[in-house]
Amino acid sequence: MISSQFVSQVRLRVADVPGFDRYPFSLPAVRHLDVLDLHPRVTFIVGENGSGKSTLMEAIAVSFGFNAEGGTRNFGFGTRASHSVLHQYLRLSKGVRQPKDGFFLRAESFFNLATEIERLDKEPGGPPIINSYGGKSLHEQSHGESFFSLVMHRFGGNGFYVLDEPEAALSPQRQLSLLTRIHDLVKDRSQFVITTHSPILMAYPDAVIYQCTDTGIRQVTYEETEHFQVMHDFVVNPKRMLDILLD
Repeated sequence: MISSQFVSQVRLRVADVPGFDRYPFSLPAVRHLDVLDLHPRVTFIVGENGSGKSTLMEAIAVSFGFNAEGGTRNFGFGTRASHSVLHQYLRLSKGVRQPKDGFFLRAESFFNLATEIERLDKEPGGPPIINSYGGKSLHEQSHGESFFSLVMHRFGGNGFYVLDEPEAALSPQRQLSLLTRIHDLVKDRSQFVITTHSPILMAYPDAVIYQCTDTGIRQVTYEETEHFQVMHDFVVNPKRMLDILLD
């Protein structure tokens, strides 16, 4: 049966992998990957630093047709060719429905994206691209303001959005606002795949959460994530946690 969601599965072509002892196939998130079933609305991929979740997210984005450093499918800039070859070994199962919008938000290269927008707007012809991002230079806003401006103004709905650690520049209050925006876009037939360390974001109801560990990738509940457990223990009794950490 053909799915109606934009992307229903991410599959690693295991037989074609040259070896799991080399990068990026040696990363835990890749080494144990077979088939990842994506939620039709929101899928989270979480894990410790170095687990390979951002590398996997980048490969999903590139496989879908996004620029490796972020942006829409229309962006083709490359500041530094640092993305892995993993996208060449992934197969995305796509549905019959095509998104009208899409974006790859990569926190670590967002500066490069903002710079590319300014460069393109200096060229003659057509309306300024920045108008679709709120009309104000992303470089003339704080990191958090520019992130939020992107999500509020550029994301138009009925789209496929790949977000790599979107909370990186956002305050807790703005993370809550981002949750609201994600929900509005989901109601407008959008699909999200998100890597995050934020217990606030991953609390989104009815989402699928995959946790990457050294032993594999498994689906977990919100309360089973290390992020929730650590934050819960700290907030409930910060003194006890600090006594343990600083003893």
